[in-house]
Amino acid sequence: MKIKKAVFPVAGLGTRFIPATKAMAKEMLPVVDKPIIQYAVEEAFAAGIEQIIFVTGRGKKALEDHFDRSYEIEHVLKQKGKTDLLMQIQELVPKTGTIIYTRQHEPLGLGHAIWCARDIVGDEPFAVLLADDLIQTDKPILSEMVKIFDRLRASMAAVMEIEKDQTDKYGILDAQELEKNIFKINDMVEKPSPDKAPSNLAIVGRYILTPKIFEYLGKKEKGAGGEIQLTDAMKTLLKEQPIYGYKFNGQRFDCGDKVGFQMANLAFALERPDMRDRLIKFIKKIQKDF
Repeated sequence: MKIKKAVFPVAGLGTRFIPATKAMAKEMLPVVDKPIIQYAVEEAFAAGIEQIIFVTGRGKKALEDHFDRSYEIEHVLKQKGKTDLLMQIQELVPKTGTIIYTRQHEPLGLGHAIWCARDIVGDEPFAVLLADDLIQTDKPILSEMVKIFDRLRASMAAVMEIEKDQTDKYGILDAQELEKNIFKINDMVEKPSPDKAPSNLAIVGRYILTPKIFEYLGKKEKGAGGEIQLTDAMKTLLKEQPIYGYKFNGQRFDCGDKVGFQMANLAFALERPDMRDRLIKFIKKIQKDF
């Protein structure tokens, strides 16, 4: 079965970015000139996803408006002859029915947010993208994962190697490499201390899951941080179905962290020919002060 649906858990309050997120969804914070969420949505569409499911909460109206028509702005751009900008904002709006919104009424964790989309996803495999994980790579990760799923027909997660002292920030795998960059997962632990971590192979925010996961998420068993953890449900799923890890080539930026967010802005700006030279000149200049 083709992967047609993607779930985006976007109900978080973004408290680490207050005051910027006091009246603005954190997913709308811009990396260069696009909101964080737009990068993830574009990645999903590039992978052949046909339906986007946003699991939202209060204060997300700006996100909903971003993927809707803005007739006032379109009218002004048309009058001023700014056709390139007009095309950009018109292309943001997908066909009717492509984007669906549902609510997570309680902040019970990532696993609960995904469970909230169960009736929309139905009985078919689906993708999950965490917009905070912005990944700079030549090959969009989800597209590569869809290709692997077509062959293996099993749940999987994107993974990367991390520093050993950072394991308490991630879901960590006990896994063996089956072929280049593809791992068979034996076990997974949510945010273990470095001395208890089975490896330094960590899950990052891209998943393809079979619908069986909803059965375990629906039990609403709380794990690390008192929240319903996706990693815990996947660990239980392992007893019935295989799960694989895909180790991608690229740079991941944690845009839920202030430093990671600034690093993403710099890295993506340096990719832009219209910005690169001026930025490099500025970086060299301020380096003298450190």
